[in-house]
Amino acid sequence: MSLVECVPNFSEGRRPDVIAAIRDAIAAVDGVVILDVSSDPSHNRTVVTFVAPVATASDAAFAGIKKASELIDLNNHSGEHPRIGATDVCPFIPLEGASMEDCIVLARTTGERVGKELGIPVFLYERAASRPDRTNLADIRRGEFELAKTEIGSNPNRVPDFGPNHIHATAGATVIGARPFLVAFNVYLGGRENLQVAKNVAKAVRGSSGGLKGVKGLGLEVDGQAQVSMNLVDLDATPLHRAYEMVRMEAEAQGVTPTWSEIVGLVPERALFEAAARHLRWRSYTPELVLERQVRKAAAGGESLNGFVADVASSAPVPGGGSVVAHVGSLGAALAQMVAGLTIGRKKYAAVDAEMKELALRAAHLVRRLAELKNEDAAAYAIVSEAYKLPKDTPEQQTAKDAAVQAALVKAAEVPLETARWCAEVAALAATCAEKGNTNAASDAGVAALLAEASCRGAAYNVRINVAAMPDKAAGAALAADAGRLVAAAAAAATRATAAVELHL
Repeated sequence: MSLVECVPNFSEGRRPDVIAAIRDAIAAVDGVVILDVSSDPSHNRTVVTFVAPVATASDAAFAGIKKASELIDLNNHSGEHPRIGATDVCPFIPLEGASMEDCIVLARTTGERVGKELGIPVFLYERAASRPDRTNLADIRRGEFELAKTEIGSNPNRVPDFGPNHIHATAGATVIGARPFLVAFNVYLGGRENLQVAKNVAKAVRGSSGGLKGVKGLGLEVDGQAQVSMNLVDLDATPLHRAYEMVRMEAEAQGVTPTWSEIVGLVPERALFEAAARHLRWRSYTPELVLERQVRKAAAGGESLNGFVADVASSAPVPGGGSVVAHVGSLGAALAQMVAGLTIGRKKYAAVDAEMKELALRAAHLVRRLAELKNEDAAAYAIVSEAYKLPKDTPEQQTAKDAAVQAALVKAAEVPLETARWCAEVAALAATCAEKGNTNAASDAGVAALLAEASCRGAAYNVRINVAAMPDKAAGAALAADAGRLVAAAAAAATRATAAVELHL
């Protein structure tokens, strides 16, 4: 299962009943695990950290944002922490099995829904930002709720990405985005007499002062000690060990040696392993050498490609054709994403750069969704199987069984119909890649289109066979008709793609 972390920040840290209501709204969504709820009365702010599957993370975030909009009035809010909305900021962070592209799609999906259904203006930030000047949260939030009340709707630079072009009367605005995991990392430099050294070091390491990329830093006095307080917002750009080494080097240049360090909150295991490998000068380190990682992989079972192929080859009825076409469609989407990635940033293709970035994001989403449908198809078959096992000894039982079988077959047809729908879209994306993308990868785009077309046709077979088995076939006629239209669309896109490929052979 692919998981993401979400860390919404709410402008309430003093009313336990409101905090509990927001937390419960998030926790009520399927698959959500609340990892932490931290409230600060002086900041008047609560940070909820939760983990959820990619498929339900947006619903969980929306539930929290909706509940906050009902219970928090920013006109009556005060606190030390800057804020622009009842839900001030809501970032999505990829965990194992998820990608940054997944989180960008989640941010946009959530933002669009918040704007449309709640009437709250939404700004996208960090990796999901729609424009460079909105990458930094502080730039979007400058002036806070009070300035936003006058500027949104009057300043053309404050037009939101989603929702109305005016502030919500009580909930303000919300900033939603996608970012790498943030690590709160503090290094102590001895007693309070070294506070000025801590401030000098913080200035030297923070990115905005020309220091380390993705590092925000302050020099503070904490419990009588001098502290360099850092947020590492991009562990790929600046890993944990590099931040510490920079602090140590700058401090020792001023005659001070770090005494100890701490991490506040949670930290990805890879950050600790990389720091340990660096300290040990372990040249051959890879994450695959970690025992527990291999144990988790073994415990997951059936997730590898070899395992899936073996399951298909067995005499068990699932996974069957429906799962196979979803998997193949996912591969087609992955190829389309690859071709788009090989096009982005190339001077020769500057005219289609923005289009290819959007295409890559959409393809990444389809990779994930089709992979999920692989499992959903097998689950739908299980429901059909159970319905057929119901007793039919009396007229009442026969009626109940017919109804259960009908409902199960409708569901079993709807799943491959969704697969067909997304495969038709993959074929269209692949055709665009073949026509406009990097010509060196034209054949890959062609393969993507052919895979998508074949998967769409296969999915349509599954729709039609389930409709044919329905006691009330008329109820499934529309599903079969939709499948036919999707096959025609996929075939047309594949024809476009192959024609474009032939031009480069």
